[in-house]
Amino acid sequence: MINLLIIDDEIEIGNFLSRLFTAKGYRVQVVNSGKEFFSINFSLQKFHAAMIDLKLPDADGLTLLQQLKKFQPRCKAIIMTGYSTIKTAVEAIKFGASDYIEKPFDDIDLLEKQIDSLLEDNDKTAHETIKSIAHEIGFITGKSEKMEQLLKTAYKVAQKNVNVLIEGETGTGKEVLSRFIHHASPRSQESFIGVNCGAIPESLLESELFGHEKGAFTGATQQRKGLFSIASQGTLFLDEIAEASRSIQVKLLRVLETREFMPVGSDKIFRTNTRLIAATNEDLQEAVKNKKFREDLYYRLNVVHLTIPPLRERKEDIPYLIEHLLQRFPNSNITFSDDALAYLQRYDWPGNIRELANFVTRVVALTDSNQAVITPGDLPISYFAISSHPSIGRTISKKSEESELESYLHRWTNHVLTVFNQKEEISLEEILDQVKDLEAYVGKAFIMKTLKDVEGNRKEAAKRLQITMRKLRYLLNEK
Repeated sequence: MINLLIIDDEIEIGNFLSRLFTAKGYRVQVVNSGKEFFSINFSLQKFHAAMIDLKLPDADGLTLLQQLKKFQPRCKAIIMTGYSTIKTAVEAIKFGASDYIEKPFDDIDLLEKQIDSLLEDNDKTAHETIKSIAHEIGFITGKSEKMEQLLKTAYKVAQKNVNVLIEGETGTGKEVLSRFIHHASPRSQESFIGVNCGAIPESLLESELFGHEKGAFTGATQQRKGLFSIASQGTLFLDEIAEASRSIQVKLLRVLETREFMPVGSDKIFRTNTRLIAATNEDLQEAVKNKKFREDLYYRLNVVHLTIPPLRERKEDIPYLIEHLLQRFPNSNITFSDDALAYLQRYDWPGNIRELANFVTRVVALTDSNQAVITPGDLPISYFAISSHPSIGRTISKKSEESELESYLHRWTNHVLTVFNQKEEISLEEILDQVKDLEAYVGKAFIMKTLKDVEGNRKEAAKRLQITMRKLRYLLNEK
């Protein structure tokens, strides 16, 4: 028989849930306080599932959840919460809760289905579904526990019709995560539309989001639907939300509060059922403090808050990401040696996955077609040499620094001369970028040689190179 534990201070709710699930054949125990919870002898009583209210007079639901998981790790838990505490419910998922449900219970059938599903051994199925969706959209997670937990949380949140705010550094994959949420949601067959709020002028962004009537402004030669209409049953992704003007913020707030909007130049009110996902690489809380972002809009967007870790905090995923990125070049037989991958895992990748993707593209473009394996000696110093501290005095490659530099200069020179002599159109900007790469590479080569000579003493190295410590850190990309 299934043993179900219900923790809720509202006696009526406890009695209702007890009758509901007793009728289904469950053995139900109801406790109305934290004190009653701690009086349970968990060594004698085993529970298969628990329903935990987040707010009790004498206890915090998160604390009880953690204690329950400590006593009985295999017990499935579902959090009961009001709309105002959904963000806390999502935190509960990170502490081991399997799901959450909003109170009051408007849909009893849904409640029963959630509990029934909770009790099924569906962890493996959910894991396989998450991996399948991630693979389909190109969201590579590798072996990082942080990313695995992030995807688990995102997968559970995707089932709920709530707004999501994604924070993370530039290039970490915020849009890809938003696509994962869309594809894992009941809206997966509907439209997913993304827009960068910082890339469109304010006057055009309003029209883009809400649409406009014919003649609403100069150039409006015909009526146009906005994204809130087009994605009404789907998902709208607003990237760089911190860049939205105060005027746009006011209009977004109205849509989130009322689900209503008016196209530019129209006096008609339209409704939308869009699921909104916003993203930013800024600290929105800080922006609120500095009066750059509306506090009321922040709380409307921040119902569920997900943070993507930077690549430097998930370096174990780099080999998997590189393998995935190389698949973009089906005509290339290039691979990276284990030593090369090890060096790349020591670099901090300030540009995150976007920088890694650009790096792989450059390697494929510059590597001789007959060369199948990239070794440490083929890598630019900027991608591995600076990461060898604290053991900075060790040899960073089987080659000497001199031969390493010579090899790079030889490859760089041959490539530039080949481009110079070709008769086709060339990209001067790309060549000038490669000159900057050369400058950075040579500078770092001198720095690394000097650091090795002085056994890692940066102050002494800066003195020998006749540059400031600030300049040395800058050249090592430690801005």
